[in-house]
Amino acid sequence: MILFLRALLFYIVYVPLSIFYGSMSFLLLCLPKKTYVALLNLWSDATVIWLRLTCNISHTIEGEHNFKNVGGPCVIVSNHQSVWETYFLQGYLMPVCTVLKKELLGIPFFGWGLRLYDPIPIDRKNPVASIKKIKKDGVQRIQSGSSVLIFPEGTRRPPGDIGTYARSAVDIAKATGVPIIPIVHNAGCFWLNKRMIKIAGNIEMIIGEPIIVGDRGTKEVIAEIQEWTETRTAEIMARLEASKRSA
Repeated sequence: MILFLRALLFYIVYVPLSIFYGSMSFLLLCLPKKTYVALLNLWSDATVIWLRLTCNISHTIEGEHNFKNVGGPCVIVSNHQSVWETYFLQGYLMPVCTVLKKELLGIPFFGWGLRLYDPIPIDRKNPVASIKKIKKDGVQRIQSGSSVLIFPEGTRRPPGDIGTYARSAVDIAKATGVPIIPIVHNAGCFWLNKRMIKIAGNIEMIIGEPIIVGDRGTKEVIAEIQEWTETRTAEIMARLEASKRSA
C-alpha cells in the first residue's frame, strides 16, 4: 500500500508538470535555444528530484570522468529499461540529442516538449530508412557540436537482459571521428516499465571509458561495446542481489 501511495504522490506532481512544460513548449521557441533547453532541463531535473523525494529512488554514477573528460561531442550508447534514463540522461549529457521512435513526439504535452530537444525521430517499421536517417542526422548533430544519445537495443528490456546492439552508433562515430561512450544502469529495477509502482532503492549507473573506432570494423566495435555492457550489467545485478540478501 505504501508503494502505491508514494507512486501516486509522485504522479500527482509529475503529470501536471509534464502538461505545463508541454503547453509552454510553443512559447519557449521564442527564446534562444540555449535558454529554452536550460528551462526544459529543469523539467528533467525536477522529475528526478521529485522521484527521490516521493519514492526514495536515488542514483550513483561510476566513471563520471570518462564522459566529462571527452571535452567535445561524442556518441553515447546506453541500455534501455525504463523512463528514468530518458529524463536523467537528457539533462546530464547536455548538449545532446536523442534517437527515439517518432511516435513519442505525438504524445500530447510530453511529445511537444520533447520536440524542443531536437531529437532524431525514426520509424521503426522501416529499419533500412531508419539506419540511414540516424547516420545522416547524427553526423549533422555531431558537426553542430551536440553529442548523440542512442539506445541501441531499440526498445526497453527487462533488468539484467541486454538485447542485440544495432550498428548506428559505430557508423556515426566512424564518420565523424568522435569516441563512443558506453553507459549501463539498472533503472528498470526501480522505475518499473509500464507499471505505476516504484521500488525504493539506488539506481547504479556506470560510464565506460571512451571507445575509439578508428579504422576497425563495425562488428568488432559493436562486439566490444556489447561485451562491456553485458559484463558490467552482470556486476550491477550481482551487487543488487547481494544488497537484498544482506538487508
